[in-house]
Amino acid sequence: MYIFETIMVKKISYIALFLKCLLVLGQNYTPMLDTQNEWHITSCYGGCITDIYYTNGDTLVNNKMHKILDGYHYISRTFLLHENIEEKKVFLTRISPNRIDQYLLYNFNLEEGDTFEMKNPITPYPAEGGLFVLDSIRNVEIWSGATRKHFYFSPHETNQISTQNAIWVEGVGSLSIINAPGGHPDINEVGLLSCFFKNAELFYSNLTPEVPVCESTILSLSENKEREIIVYYPENDKSICYLKNTEYVTKIELFDLNGRKLASFKNNNQDEMRLDLQILSNGIYNLKLFYDSGGQQVKIMKSH
Repeated sequence: MYIFETIMVKKISYIALFLKCLLVLGQNYTPMLDTQNEWHITSCYGGCITDIYYTNGDTLVNNKMHKILDGYHYISRTFLLHENIEEKKVFLTRISPNRIDQYLLYNFNLEEGDTFEMKNPITPYPAEGGLFVLDSIRNVEIWSGATRKHFYFSPHETNQISTQNAIWVEGVGSLSIINAPGGHPDINEVGLLSCFFKNAELFYSNLTPEVPVCESTILSLSENKEREIIVYYPENDKSICYLKNTEYVTKIELFDLNGRKLASFKNNNQDEMRLDLQILSNGIYNLKLFYDSGGQQVKIMKSH
């Protein structure tokens, strides 16, 4: 009887140890939205350009905390990200004038062989990307000694919509743009993720001849009060825009929300710049400000 009880105690101890190990493994997850984030997307059709978007503030929607996306195509600040850390899921919430839409972008709780329905809302990729298969999960070295968990997907054999593979990185998102989990990263097409920062610290890099180094711009510049750009307009006239604190700005490029460059302005160490917007249609525009040591993005509004 004593021997039997001893064996049972040992079995229970082993089971408890096994369950504890599973619990520890289950908690080994790198959240995406536990920091201020900055993504750099590089594309090289018609000349290389690196676009930047980032999390900029928090908001509460449907009783859930969200991070606000800003920069790049997200300067309307209507693209919000929410993460359920316990379930390892990341959602996109899109705010429209008459509705709120939510999409499940990522599920990092998937295992090899699982399937996932890709949604690519408001991107160059199909909004309904179809069913994908998680082929493998690998820890990939991204620089000396640093590894990140990569999820490799391919379209399911029944998928008649998407034809290219997709890659996710835990804590980062898609290696394409953030709201395209089913997007194929390609520097010569929509683009690929070249650099990603958490609290201005490099977390992921995919260096190429076009992007030989990663440097945080938005997050690091936001801490530099000397380069904090102030935007203002003459009273009752938003067809003229003034920028204050531009002494270190060498050049400004003006883009519409579709990423088309509309104008370029040079600066010769002037602390204030005047931009004439009269030829533009009413709406929101994105300014890229260039410095010798980097750059940042600022949004402006044109109205009569």
